[in-house]
Amino acid sequence: MPLADRSWFRLTWPFAVALVGIAVGYALSEGLSGYFVFLAVSAVTAATAILGLGIITGSAGMIALCQLTFAAVGAWIVAGLSYIDAPGGFAVWLVAGGIGAGIVGILVGLPALRLRGVNLAVVTLGFAAAADVTLVQIQFPGSADGTAVQRPDLFADDRSYFFFSVIVLAACGLAVFFLQRGRWGSSWKSVAFSERGTASAGQSVPGAKLTAFAISAALGGISGGLIAGQVQLPFASSFTPLQSLALYVLAVMSGAYLIDMAIFGGILWVLVPELLKQWGIKLDWGFVIFGALGVQALTSGTNLGQGIRNLFYRRADKRLAARAEAEPDAGGPASTSSGAPLDGAEISTTTVAAIDPVADANAPVLVVEGLTVEFGALKALDDVSFEVPAGTIMGLIGPNGAGKSTFVDAISGFLPRHGGRVLLDGADLAGLSPTQRARQGLRRTYQQDRVPPSLTVEAYVRFVARRRLDRDEIERTLAYFGCPPARSRLSSVDVGTRRLVEVAANVLAKPRLLILDEPAAGLSHEEHLALAVRLRDLPARFGISLVIIEHDLDLVRSVCPRLTVLDFGRVLASGPQTDVLDDPAVIKAYMGETELLQ
Repeated sequence: MPLADRSWFRLTWPFAVALVGIAVGYALSEGLSGYFVFLAVSAVTAATAILGLGIITGSAGMIALCQLTFAAVGAWIVAGLSYIDAPGGFAVWLVAGGIGAGIVGILVGLPALRLRGVNLAVVTLGFAAAADVTLVQIQFPGSADGTAVQRPDLFADDRSYFFFSVIVLAACGLAVFFLQRGRWGSSWKSVAFSERGTASAGQSVPGAKLTAFAISAALGGISGGLIAGQVQLPFASSFTPLQSLALYVLAVMSGAYLIDMAIFGGILWVLVPELLKQWGIKLDWGFVIFGALGVQALTSGTNLGQGIRNLFYRRADKRLAARAEAEPDAGGPASTSSGAPLDGAEISTTTVAAIDPVADANAPVLVVEGLTVEFGALKALDDVSFEVPAGTIMGLIGPNGAGKSTFVDAISGFLPRHGGRVLLDGADLAGLSPTQRARQGLRRTYQQDRVPPSLTVEAYVRFVARRRLDRDEIERTLAYFGCPPARSRLSSVDVGTRRLVEVAANVLAKPRLLILDEPAAGLSHEEHLALAVRLRDLPARFGISLVIIEHDLDLVRSVCPRLTVLDFGRVLASGPQTDVLDDPAVIKAYMGETELLQ
């Protein structure tokens, strides 16, 4: 399929699916009657709430046990606006309920900035319990005198109201679809996998968490508004903490971050109790069933929706691999200007020409003055000072425990309480968070895998780059680094390849300085040699400076013309490679690795 047609298809198919869903909803509204219409509306409202819960639990990886409390906020606002006959009608009231619940969600999400796991679950469950007691006391507007919530004029009867709720669900599904595939969605998945990796990409971790809470709560509020219109006299018994807990279990078990599985969860929400009633079993056993399914999902680390998708993904991966073999020119072996082999194609000169040249080639891009980090009585870094000239590659080496990781954490903002100064392009970075430093042009990679496997390669690259990229530029850069195609899923590639994707994504961010922490870890010998060639070419091709932390001195020799050696937190030597490696103090520090220095 041509690229233009493929882009058009990616943009339009979600709307086509939504229209099909609305058409199915209309057919059901005409075919169902009586109690089944009520059950159908209940399934739609539950699906809307679960859709929101999927964002906070499935995408952002946080535990929130108060989704129906947000629904109660939305229902209360809709009931209140209906009671005073506010202008705009039910649709406007429904939006207001979603906005109000979203604001409450932000307030509830503030503890999530410091709490995780069980502690956050306790806070949200406590909020749900407190809200439940409050709702029992104050009741919903209109419940005392029996004033019913006004439905939309065009959807006043039960059948048409069900059709209206389907339209709302389709609109919410479309919104979630595009949010999940945008920067917010990538930030949610990234923060669930690694908060450090998220901050190093220039994304605010608090912002990612609060937007997840806000959107999740807003969808909960819309769900509550639909419930208010469905029953017309809402009561607190529809929004209990126990029901919120059961809804959370359904979301985890089904994989509610997947839109179709959120709808499936809504169907289960009404199907299981109805089956129990038909079989003469107490409805309390429904919570037991949901609990058992939730325990299974949590212990297995997977869910129904992802399990089904993985079956299709394996087949897609096989087709993609077969296509790559059939088209060797698209990503087959190539070579650099030096003739060294590469796994990906070279980037055209037009990409390089778009890079702004360094204004002053002699000015240092990084200046470190007297950097000192203390942990109690231990000095992890002691008066470390050196410069990284613009457009160069500096290797930072030293034995284990020399302070290399501490150095990277300090200059990238994760250890803000340090002595000395760190200047990037002459600007003091003191007081800047890791996110702010990344946005200033200081990027880093990690020894550990910080690349969220739930994203595609393209989504991750766009998220890290933080600038507008065309598809060709992404594909060329990925090919240059020997990475899989942009449409590949990161979960289907090995850790070593994900590290290459991490490097490629940070290069596309066009930082002033990129710190690579053991970039060759996990790579084969052939990939190792090819990476060395690529790294050597980066300053000229992309106009960036590099600091490479690496234990493999063969790679250091082949890539880094300048070296700085740390030992016990102090600088042993810094300067041209030959001078540093011949320094007796450096040789003595390495001891067992002396033969590599000869």
